Parts: sequence; structure tokens; C-alpha cells
Amino acid sequence: MSAVKTTLAEYREQLKNNRLGLWFFFLSEAFLFTGLLAARFYLWGNTRPDLDQGLGLVVTVILLASSFTMNRAETGIVHDDRERFLSNLLVTAGLGVLFLIGVVGFEWQGHIRPGDGAFGAVLYGMTGMHALHVLSGVVFILIIWNNGRNGHYSGERHWGVEACAIYWHYVDVVWVFFYPAIYLMGHVVH
Repeated sequence: MSAVKTTLAEYREQLKNNRLGLWFFFLSEAFLFTGLLAARFYLWGNTRPDLDQGLGLVVTVILLASSFTMNRAETGIVHDDRERFLSNLLVTAGLGVLFLIGVVGFEWQGHIRPGDGAFGAVLYGMTGMHALHVLSGVVFILIIWNNGRNGHYSGERHWGVEACAIYWHYVDVVWVFFYPAIYLMGHVVH
């Protein structure tokens, strides 16, 4: 069975529907993350555990830098610069893995444990759900990288790249809200 080729006009019409669907998906995700933030403020109130501030800042900078490289990857494919596109995708995936190592490998090894009441439940719930989204984003990026390596995208047809970039930026924006809620807001309770 051969693949059906679409005209550019058909592709652009489908693109509108794809984008609408993606934004509805993000709306549903916003309910999830808003619920986690609400749980944080309800359960922690104006307190927070004594977490490693340096680590929190480092993983945040890493994640924000990954949005820059993802933007460079997307701009690369829009301009048919395959080398810039592919190399920046790999850098973005690598930064995502560094973020995961920081949160799961270091923060989760700190003195707050999952069974430590509200502090443990909120910390592991928020960072765990976010880490799951980062992990799925890294997998998504690697799939897009492999497809791109095999010539599946062009400056005119790159919906997969656009969807991946939007997803990655969305995950980064969620962390922009999670970081201060977890690491900065409230007085420290030992």
C-alpha cells in the first residue's frame, strides 16, 4: 500500500486541525498541573521543605536552555538547515536527560522521602509528573530526530517538528510555575 501524497493546500488545512487538537490536549494537561499546584498550596500552605536551592536553580536553567535549543532546531527545519535542526534536537534531548538526572537522580535522593507526609507527597507528585512529561518529551524528540535523519521533514512540511517543539516548550512553561512553588515560596520547615 503506497502512501497518499497530499497537496500543500490539503496539508495546510490538516495543519489547522492538528494544531487545534494539540491545544485541546494542552488544555487537558493544564487541569492536571493546576491540580498539582493547588495540592501544593493546600497541603504545604505557606511552608516548604528545606530543599537544595542550588540544584533547583541548576535544573531550571538547564530546562530553560533546552527551550532555546529546541527553538533553534525548529528554526533550522523551517529554513531547511538539516544540520542545525538535527544537532539542536540532540542537544535538547541531552539537556532534558540532564534535567531528569538532576531531579530524579539527585533531588529524589535528598532527605525528603515519598512517605514524609504532605511534603513527600507533593514533592514527589509534582516532580514525578513533570519528570514523566520530560521523559516523554525526550522520547518524542528522539523520534523526531530519527525521522528527520531519514528526510521526513522539510521547510514546508514539518508538523511533527512543530508539535514536538510546542510540547517541549509547554513542559518548560509548567516548570516555570512549579519551580517557585516548590523551591522558593513559603518559609522553610525542617
